[in-house]
Amino acid sequence: MIGKSLQITTIRNHLAQVARFNTHVLITGETGTGKELAAEMLHATSPRCNHPFISFNCAAIPDSLIESELFGHEKGVFTGAECKREGLFAAASGGTVFLDEIGEMPLSGQAKILRVLETRQIQRLGSPRSHPVDVRIVAATNQNLEERVAQGQFRRDLYYRLNVARIHLPPLRKRKDDIPPLIEHFIHMFNGQMGRHVVGLEPDVHDCLMEYDWPGNVRELKNVLEATFLTVQSSRIRFKDLPADCQVTFTHKLDRPRIEREKLLSALLTTNWNKTNAAKQLHWSRMTVYRKMAIYSIKQPMFGTKV
Repeated sequence: MIGKSLQITTIRNHLAQVARFNTHVLITGETGTGKELAAEMLHATSPRCNHPFISFNCAAIPDSLIESELFGHEKGVFTGAECKREGLFAAASGGTVFLDEIGEMPLSGQAKILRVLETRQIQRLGSPRSHPVDVRIVAATNQNLEERVAQGQFRRDLYYRLNVARIHLPPLRKRKDDIPPLIEHFIHMFNGQMGRHVVGLEPDVHDCLMEYDWPGNVRELKNVLEATFLTVQSSRIRFKDLPADCQVTFTHKLDRPRIEREKLLSALLTTNWNKTNAAKQLHWSRMTVYRKMAIYSIKQPMFGTKV
């Protein structure tokens, strides 16, 4: 888990503490923040590290197949079941099952997971018998489970079972100190994978990557750099080496303050520096006008109207 921010340092320490115990864990955070990586770290530093880590995306499997995938099935129990099959829980015996996007799991599947948590047993589809299973469950979601519980879309009892040890991964826009070490890590990784010899970024590219809010978080940053490595020819990444859509996005973001400053200055000039009228013209509050004037270093001339 790459990063030097206080948030990431705290999360790493918390992961190390939680990993020692057999408690089930709920990991929350936006898409692309590294929830599966956190789950892998939990497993790798736990007493279960010598046993399997099995990942299951609850949103990627049709409702009708979830039970068979997780718990297995007997031969002939449905069309196409030509032989008995062990499910993911049996395959992960002694290890960890990572249930990604648990908030997307249908209520019927949630009931089955709850039963495993309560009884520590699984039952193959079509089998009359239950079998003991020893796994740790780590669940993750990018949704607000409290809201889904209130809406009746997520079982309250399952929520309480999972929400014992909770780890929240903050978005990249709230820990921008982690962007430089992440960039360094990905450059090193892609140099090795693609046989490149990139040593860093040009200053304007660095500024763009630091200013951008990264709605796709670490995953988006990784994808942008990977796409850049496909075509970069120099030892330092230049603005023109970035993917075309990124160039458009970054240019727009860099231009926005300049455009906003020009709009504010125009409104102040056309209203003879009347802040109240300028605010109305811009559909801002009067306090916003004062705040933006300070941000953009706009000072009223001595002869302007002081309202």
